[in-house]
Amino acid sequence: QVQLVESGGGLVQAGDSLRLSCAASGRTLSSRGMGWFRQAPGKEREFVAGISWTGGITYNGDSVKGRFTISRDNAETTVYLQMNRLKPEDTAVYYCAAVLPWYSGSLYYTSAYDSWGQGTQVTVSS
Repeated sequence: QVQLVESGGGLVQAGDSLRLSCAASGRTLSSRGMGWFRQAPGKEREFVAGISWTGGITYNGDSVKGRFTISRDNAETTVYLQMNRLKPEDTAVYYCAAVLPWYSGSLYYTSAYDSWGQGTQVTVSS
């Protein structure tokens, strides 16, 4: 497993933007596909975005397509989630997660991931 730390959450108004960061503590994220999930109170954890270990393929959940973008830095230490045109329904705790090295399966499901961050709260007011 790898220790992940999210940052960048906060309280914003509808239409604003935020960028979340996910950093690996003490090691790189090379060779690992990464994902962002979110969980609102009373709801199941929802896939938001994923990126392959090469960085060449990205995926988005239906509810955020066209608004959110996942990326990773060249040093392979940080993964980002750029969130634009935020809506009140985007309010949730956002988690980043990492799969095992060289994993090439689907990134859409929580069961694919073996490492999770502690989460960062995003609140969007109307």
